[in-house]
Amino acid sequence: MSTPPPPNQPPAGGFGAPQEPPAGGFGAPPPVPPVPSAAPQQPSAAPQQPSAAPQQPPAAPQQPSAAPQPPQQPPTAPQQPPVPQGAPTAPAAPGVPPQGQPAYGYPQQGYGYPQQQPPAGAGAPSSYGAPTAPMYAAQSPAPAGAGGGNDVRNQLMIVGAALVAIVLIIAGGFWYVSGDDGGSDEQPVANGTTGGDKPGSGTPGAEKAPASTKSKPLFNQPNPTPEEVVTVAGSWLTDSTYIKSDVAKVVGYNTVDGGKKWEIPLPGELCGATKHVSDNKTAVLFRPTKPTPDNKYPACTEVGVIDLNAGKLVWSGNAKGATTGDRPASYYEVTLSGQTVAAGGTSGGAAWNLADGKSLWTPKVDGEGCYDSGYAGGEALAVIRKCGRGDNQTLYAQTLDPATGAQTSSYKLSPGIEWASIVSTKPLIVAADVGKTAKNATGVSDLFVVDPKGELKARISLASGNFGGKCGGTEVEKCAGFVVGNGKVYLPSIEHQGKAEVGRTNELVSFDLETGKQTTDRADAGERYTMFPLRMDGPNIIAYKEPPYDKGGQIVSIDGTTMKETVLMENPAEKASRTAETGFSPDYSEYRYHNGKLFISRTTARKPYSDKGDPEYLFVSFSAS
Repeated sequence: MSTPPPPNQPPAGGFGAPQEPPAGGFGAPPPVPPVPSAAPQQPSAAPQQPSAAPQQPPAAPQQPSAAPQPPQQPPTAPQQPPVPQGAPTAPAAPGVPPQGQPAYGYPQQGYGYPQQQPPAGAGAPSSYGAPTAPMYAAQSPAPAGAGGGNDVRNQLMIVGAALVAIVLIIAGGFWYVSGDDGGSDEQPVANGTTGGDKPGSGTPGAEKAPASTKSKPLFNQPNPTPEEVVTVAGSWLTDSTYIKSDVAKVVGYNTVDGGKKWEIPLPGELCGATKHVSDNKTAVLFRPTKPTPDNKYPACTEVGVIDLNAGKLVWSGNAKGATTGDRPASYYEVTLSGQTVAAGGTSGGAAWNLADGKSLWTPKVDGEGCYDSGYAGGEALAVIRKCGRGDNQTLYAQTLDPATGAQTSSYKLSPGIEWASIVSTKPLIVAADVGKTAKNATGVSDLFVVDPKGELKARISLASGNFGGKCGGTEVEKCAGFVVGNGKVYLPSIEHQGKAEVGRTNELVSFDLETGKQTTDRADAGERYTMFPLRMDGPNIIAYKEPPYDKGGQIVSIDGTTMKETVLMENPAEKASRTAETGFSPDYSEYRYHNGKLFISRTTARKPYSDKGDPEYLFVSFSAS
């Protein structure tokens, strides 16, 4: 099914726009605006409250009744197509003009990061996901199916560049599950925490270098070939199972040889997924039916919870929206925190109990035009709430009680900020493009660190254009390239020329969350490599190094105190393996690593434009264990 174009798409370009390092190199802290010492203040003029918007908006829930450089590698087009996620147009919330078709991501996972796909400088560096998916790009990847290394693909890469910028994927960090191999007592580990410990808690990291870090290809899953672009975002990793979204289904594969363990069919295509896991469960969004000639774009109305161990759909359902009358609300983002699943979109939001799908609360939409634009989960539940009408809107970043939806803190962003994203919920870190000063298409000029009382603790300026990390679009939780731990936020620098005649490189740096100042932390990717963080592992940072054209990628663990790097995995430089690995653009892919296993997957799929290119895969995997 054709996926409609997303609303409020991020600017074209990407994290890969060539940058010359500032004096002292990218690791040297640039000047940062002073951090407010008392009352929270916004980066622009003193905040002005819209005439209709309250300083503290009504948030009480109502209980429901129920740049060119020499090529670093030969022109091999990335496998990821330009992807829209796809929630169809939904009625606008009060005071908000109707939106276009939302797109998935961000990312996420999902991801992008500095990427070294040639022609150098034509587009993207390397997924948030985050993202873990990373989301970097100075050059735009070719549409899916463009084939490999021929003139047709090169032309398609140019055409696809205009489309690629609409998508942000997953992003920063991912979730996996650890426990006894194959056992039913596997326990979820969230976004880099180990055994329930918080990132940077001092508990040693769980990821250790194997006896041999040289990996071998594990299993490559052929790509599905629907006629039109469809969303297949969502992937999770346990000790014994890799779980991946597919076309109108979710499939579990064993991590030994890639054999299929189970499959969950869905009545319609997926249109969203959360990276979070709680009690071995995660949440997805999907359409109630497959497309038909009379209804090519079924609304994204269904929320479902999947048991990652049992391989079954625990429950699914929908809720009426505040502006949709008797029709179910349409969502474009889903998340979870503890025992609460929350989904949001401009036609409404809702929350359910993770275990049984019981309706918990719906947000209040009042006469002042306040509504919840999207949620972020993890250790806490947070929301970006919009108040006001038309161009006169004010945004609030709020934390909520997951069980009741009641507001527990609220921070008012300055007027003029149209969209905001949430990098972390605990601590609460909000990303925004203030005055449209963000550079390199990152969508982020500033990070705002907010304390539990809703007061500004620190403001981190990224407007110099020297840093990666990316957010954008209408989805609140789709940031990539940021990981939080040890009282810091870690992010990559923009890629730049190194000492080698060809190829580019970058560094991993950090900012202190108490002061907002850049620290002296610096981990170098190495000549002709670029890196981006995937997640925290106790006090350590797990990062992926995207390789030059003649090497395989690496997974490294970076000590949070010394910034010393330990190689956990080095993938083969053999041509077929290298082509499969680098065929994924980090901007539009999800990266999952745990216990010597790496899985890289795409977030969209469609039939190839040409049958003369390199093989395309839904995911590829490597094992060093």
